Amino acid sequence: MREVRIRDTLSGELRPLEPRDPPRVGIYACGPTVYSRIHIGNARPYVIFMLLRRFLASIGYEPRLVINVTDINDKIYAAAGEAGEASERFAERMTSAYIEDTDRLGLGRPDDEPRASETIAEIVALIEALVEAGHAYESGGDVYFRVRSFPAYGRLSNRDPEEMDQGEEAGTESLKEDPLDFALWKARKPDEDSAWPSPWGEGRPGWHIECSAMAEKLLGPDFAIHGGGSDLIFPHHENEIAQTEAARAAPLARLWMHNGMVRISEEKMSKSLGNIFQLSAALDRYGRDTVVAYLVSGHYRQPLEFSERALDEAAARVERIRNFIRELPRAEGGGEEEFVAARREALLEALADDFNTPRALAALFELIGEGNRRRLAGAGAALERMLPLLGLEALLAADEAVDPEAEDLMRQREAARAAGDFARADLIRDELASRGYEVRDTPQGPRLVRRPSG
Repeated sequence: MREVRIRDTLSGELRPLEPRDPPRVGIYACGPTVYSRIHIGNARPYVIFMLLRRFLASIGYEPRLVINVTDINDKIYAAAGEAGEASERFAERMTSAYIEDTDRLGLGRPDDEPRASETIAEIVALIEALVEAGHAYESGGDVYFRVRSFPAYGRLSNRDPEEMDQGEEAGTESLKEDPLDFALWKARKPDEDSAWPSPWGEGRPGWHIECSAMAEKLLGPDFAIHGGGSDLIFPHHENEIAQTEAARAAPLARLWMHNGMVRISEEKMSKSLGNIFQLSAALDRYGRDTVVAYLVSGHYRQPLEFSERALDEAAARVERIRNFIRELPRAEGGGEEEFVAARREALLEALADDFNTPRALAALFELIGEGNRRRLAGAGAALERMLPLLGLEALLAADEAVDPEAEDLMRQREAARAAGDFARADLIRDELASRGYEVRDTPQGPRLVRRPSG
């Protein structure tokens, strides 16, 4: 089986994938907190880990990908209140919107999509284990984790615990033994319209314990890969490690894999900053192939700049692939020549080397570049194996039959251009666009193609 290497945030090293129960590979990626529709930055980890699952399956592993939904959170109470809606109903509506938006990416669904609200029993049991072991304590109906009881705290984020701010709500300082401690369970507040029973009274879980419990429930401790955005390293993932290791005396995950943020003007895209571009809007405007191509255009660990230019460049790459596929012979005979096999191998090796999608794309475009110069035996079959690993398999579909009326309009446009009536030609072009077509000039003459859709 091909060796796969991942840059592990915890050790800082490029480490081999060594799953607990090979060939099974457990992967947990932190999903959204559903207090609004997700933005294109939230879609980056979804795309990365869905494609990582595809890649691992293609080389013989049996991946199980878990992406959770955080549907109990302070921000949900606040957003539901502003919307004048019950918090549970609001969270359900936003969860449905998240599923609808990510379905449009065309990458399928994770193997499991647990919700915090469906994992309360496991969350309470994990907190009880921490209290019993002396790593947690109850105070005023809240339960807090004793950070100083876990000597390894801070090793993921490489921070001095004395300089760490948990970012928890004001008014909890008097309940804590130490400012470093963080909440595992929060007592119900008067303005909260939903709560769950526990040994410490009605309340709700803290954010960090939710993920520890959901991951353990579905994958057990010591699973292969834990992923998410780099903004989650502290405090979220630091706290997950402390909770699970303190309670279970076993690592939560073997490898920690963090993606960089999508940024606008060097500032991370976030709902709190208000500089967001919703995924649904991006799909409406650019189409799923362009959005996916954009999200895999940079190495997952690096920040990705969001701009109209970046999306236009992704659209151009998509069109280059689509045009190459259109010109391929409909039926290929013979085997795969050495150049094609080498490019396919280069793509696989790039993905095995810390999931390097830019290098994989380079291998793909080397094949396309050479294929535009000469006929390559096996190119079509190779693309059928390469494109799904980059989430671009939809480009393999044959173009739909063109509407005869649109064909007639195209002929009228060409006649208008030949006569120098460019105003009429432009009007006809706009009419074709409203029908979902654009005219593309090819060596064989003008051709109608469908415009990308969401």
